[in-house]
Amino acid sequence: MARETKIRGEDDEFDDDGAPSRGIPEDENRFDDELRPQRLEDIVGQAAVVERLKIILDAAKMRGDPLGHLLLSGPPGLGKTTIATVVPRELNTEIQITSGPALQAPKDLLPYLTNASTRSVLFIDEIHRLPPAVEEFIYPAMEDFRVDITLGEGMNARTINMKLQPFTVIGATTRSGMLTAPLRDRFVNREHLDFYTEDELTEIVRRNAKKLRMTIDEVAAVEIAKRSRGTPRKANNWLRWTRDYADARADGSVTEEIADQALKMKGVDALGLEEFDRKYLRVIVDVFAGGPAGIQAIAHTLNAPSDTLEDEIEPFLLRCGLLMRTPRGRMLTATAYDHLGLDQPIESNQKRLF
Repeated sequence: MARETKIRGEDDEFDDDGAPSRGIPEDENRFDDELRPQRLEDIVGQAAVVERLKIILDAAKMRGDPLGHLLLSGPPGLGKTTIATVVPRELNTEIQITSGPALQAPKDLLPYLTNASTRSVLFIDEIHRLPPAVEEFIYPAMEDFRVDITLGEGMNARTINMKLQPFTVIGATTRSGMLTAPLRDRFVNREHLDFYTEDELTEIVRRNAKKLRMTIDEVAAVEIAKRSRGTPRKANNWLRWTRDYADARADGSVTEEIADQALKMKGVDALGLEEFDRKYLRVIVDVFAGGPAGIQAIAHTLNAPSDTLEDEIEPFLLRCGLLMRTPRGRMLTATAYDHLGLDQPIESNQKRLF
């Protein structure tokens, strides 16, 4: 008899990237569950990744073996958690969910390992944040399906080897460079998720609008996709917001005009930049004359952590060609001045020459 897929975790409260919810409202989690694809065939985009996953899943099912450990890397919001929850459904098995920051000591990981059933999945989000002691503890579990438990101390200490059921670890990380080589090498399957095209995001908006029983025209779907920064999570967030706006301020139908009004109210411009993105660019213009400016100086001026700027703000600005990272610091491009409606200062051009 086929086993029903079950999802278990700490209090069963996790955010849309698999980490503990940290106070995220229940309706937010339900919203993500409603829109998240349930099978591989339902996933839009990441075609090459999905095709490779189908091959290893089919092979594992034919042999009756557990799937080889899988590492998913890429920026936030691209579907790592979606794939991690789809895999056990394809295998018709169970999944347990936790995150690197939640596993502070080996004892925190032990219940997940001992509760793992044959061919089940253990999903660890933010796996790059595993403490060294926990990372070393999971090595024999991944390689030999056993855990080594030390009882007692000093001369009276003894080690017990506990056998585990063969299972699969799926790790997700936004910063694969922070993974240690021994941990990375234990994942026989590694896949990197990239940003989505505008056409793929438009299809996601269309499908999820149907799930939400929304009325949305084609131009509005394209407009939401264009402003979603290549990220399905962002597209879903803007879709949900435009639905609320249309219900509250219009007749419930999302047209191009309604979508534009809704996104402008959120401070999202035609390129997808939000208020803080523009504030970042303005600081470089107003305070540092267009650059070069050091990231720490920018962070202090904005009263924001530098790693937040590097991880959340700068990647999109770099992709759009609005920002340059130079040995001397950050500088705005001519495209950034055009987007902000400003004239490029002569001093900035001179700095580029020397």
